[in-house]
Amino acid sequence: MNTCLFVKTKQPHTCCVFIVILAFVSSLFLLTAISCSPKDKVDGNKVLVIYAYDSFVSQWGPGPVVIPLFEEATGIKVELIGAGDTGQVLARVIDEKKAPKTDIIIGIDNHLLPKAISADVLEPYKPVGASGIAPELVFDDEWRLTPFDWSTFAIIWDSEQLAVPPSSLEDLAKAEYSKKLILMDPRTSTPGLGFLAWTKAVYGDELAAYWKRLAPSVLAMAPGWDTGYGLFTRGEAPLVLSYTTSPAYHAEYETAGRYRALEFPEGHPVQIEGAGIVKGAKNRQAAEAFIDFMLSPDFQNAIPLTNWMYPVIATTVLPDSFAYAPKPAKTLLIDPESLHGLDRQALDAFSSP
Repeated sequence: MNTCLFVKTKQPHTCCVFIVILAFVSSLFLLTAISCSPKDKVDGNKVLVIYAYDSFVSQWGPGPVVIPLFEEATGIKVELIGAGDTGQVLARVIDEKKAPKTDIIIGIDNHLLPKAISADVLEPYKPVGASGIAPELVFDDEWRLTPFDWSTFAIIWDSEQLAVPPSSLEDLAKAEYSKKLILMDPRTSTPGLGFLAWTKAVYGDELAAYWKRLAPSVLAMAPGWDTGYGLFTRGEAPLVLSYTTSPAYHAEYETAGRYRALEFPEGHPVQIEGAGIVKGAKNRQAAEAFIDFMLSPDFQNAIPLTNWMYPVIATTVLPDSFAYAPKPAKTLLIDPESLHGLDRQALDAFSSP
């Protein structure tokens, strides 16, 4: 598990220590879902093990909502384990490949899929209800991953901490935004990898040069979204990489309009999150039942107000707070194969003097 942190600053900053501590602590704790009494549909003595990213298993994430519903509906006991952002979770699955310890991995997205395929850690399964997913959201024709939610990446602006926001990716590199941006590491974080894809789509072969120009604007590069966004909401910096749907959360629970998703003319990358059955899973029948359940109304209805993404089943009713989640006029779908090796290239440019 890589929890490496990059901070571009000449003087030590208190948030740096905080990030490292959070990343270390998150790797030590596992969240286990509440279990119900077994029923007759499956072997009640077996436990379905699921690996997911930290914000999914957290107390405010989908896990504590959907796992009890699944257990009640099926009689299948679940152990839900979080270990960092999705890049870190996938690395764990790859490390355990010869002796798998989980049945399902949640959170691999359209940009991370090639790494999972190359490692050969997923088994195909087309779930019941797959026909209800919009065809453009199916990012694996072999159904090694089943999509369950999606959104678009954006820079979120705290309008109370910064008067004038950037209006483009290039603006982010301007001197007036020095130390005002929080990003995520593309090696360990799917949002971080999404930002890499974004800059690749816009700058092409000039990607490394852009990351070098951008470096002075970056206060911290967190190991995962959960840590990075937490720093942002605590006021460490007024700009952060997140999703166009993130302002819906603040509108639902805080002051609507303070936190805004900035729309850039270059367009915005689409992220589609999926879940898959791990190759060699001990509880294949139970794993298939859970993948089916992800497309059910119980699961899909929970997504907007817990994961703050769009459900993949379009008939799902969105809460009123999603009026604060802008849908960009231009979206970008990037070939994930084109990202191979670019994380090292970008980070080398970012870290160079």
